[in-house]
Amino acid sequence: MQARINMFLAWFFIPQTLAMGWVAAVGRMLLEVLGISTFEGDIPGRIVGALLLLMVVYLVLHFRGSLPPEGKPEGNGYRFGHRAVLLGNVLAASLFVFQFFASSISDYNTHLVLNQFTTAFGYWVMACWAVGFSFLYQSSMPQEAK
Repeated sequence: MQARINMFLAWFFIPQTLAMGWVAAVGRMLLEVLGISTFEGDIPGRIVGALLLLMVVYLVLHFRGSLPPEGKPEGNGYRFGHRAVLLGNVLAASLFVFQFFASSISDYNTHLVLNQFTTAFGYWVMACWAVGFSFLYQSSMPQEAK
């Protein structure tokens, strides 16, 4: 069950991290269509975009039954792969949450340092997901007997 949640969060955070501006823009457009005026990059647009993305990932999970890569728990690299994906998810969550609280940070230097750290997290996230997905895919391959 934890592996399924880990993969679900990874597939939510991947588009959220790679295209967070676009996801927020889609949420803002939906709010504008409903007659609610918002500003570009505002928190309501980000929340609605994230909820739409969450719904899309859930629908894929529901109709497909699982999210790739599935991996085999007894395969080589399965546990390491999930740990790498989990680390990527934690870093992506910190980047995601920072976007909501960035406007409330009044000190310029604090905001600058946190912005640089979370931007760096975005790059580390990509590496964690790439390595984790690679090991999960490797665990599903036939294993050699020693």
